[in-house]
Amino acid sequence: MVAAFVLIGPERFWTLFGPPDLGAISFETLKRRSTPNDALACPPDVCTANSDLLPPVFAVNAKNLQLAFSKVIASEDRVVLVEATGQDTSERYIQRSRLMGFPDTIVVRFFERPGGQSTLALYSRSQLGRGDLGVNRARIERWLEKLMMQAPISKQGV
Repeated sequence: MVAAFVLIGPERFWTLFGPPDLGAISFETLKRRSTPNDALACPPDVCTANSDLLPPVFAVNAKNLQLAFSKVIASEDRVVLVEATGQDTSERYIQRSRLMGFPDTIVVRFFERPGGQSTLALYSRSQLGRGDLGVNRARIERWLEKLMMQAPISKQGV
């Protein structure tokens, strides 16, 4: 196994266990995993699944929030855009761990709010393993912190 990992590289090696992209999801009907290797930040009016974090409401429209988010993604290492759909302003990414190249799939969707405001939902999940040592939640927290530096938060609250 070690020889195969070294010879073909982590990206190709992990595909032996399935595709690195875990596919699209619907935030409205999302069912969380029974294993602790995912994390969710979602507005309560969108998701019925239990959210780990409540995303803020931003004082910009969804298109500008999406542009600010693209700067967050550009600041991250080992992230690849898998799909972006204009119809529901969703994007899907794969980010790989530094050492072993483990793939995680991250889905983001942007939502308009009244008064030119917006928010988003983020779901991050690991392809492999039963646990993630908190990596998915830490990623969402980091990305939200970076986003709050790129776009102003609404003073009207969440």
